[in-house]
Amino acid sequence: MKIGSYTGLAVVSCLLMLSPAKAQTPLSAYTDANGFIDVQTLTCAQLAGTYQEDADMLAAWYSGWYNGLAKKHYAHITRAKSGEHQLIVYCKAHPGVKIIEAIDLLLKNEAK
Repeated sequence: MKIGSYTGLAVVSCLLMLSPAKAQTPLSAYTDANGFIDVQTLTCAQLAGTYQEDADMLAAWYSGWYNGLAKKHYAHITRAKSGEHQLIVYCKAHPGVKIIEAIDLLLKNEAK
């Protein structure tokens, strides 16, 4: 390895150490005084910034809600996990969008 390569690695390592770590926020931070979360107001930033197990639970809730509205009474686990992944990827790119708006857009794109 050349000296320039070592210098480049050192610079990248320093930048990674200096970059601020983004803390994750539990969904409980968004509950009201009675412990409820208004799922219609949650944003993509809130979903993308929570713990994976909280995102999983929330995605399962939304899936049940939308499937109930569509009168679908079956769960397709692989499709649900894929849908959650697509939602989180979309949400990371569009943090200001409400989760329900992101889901609506993804479902419309899936139907095409």
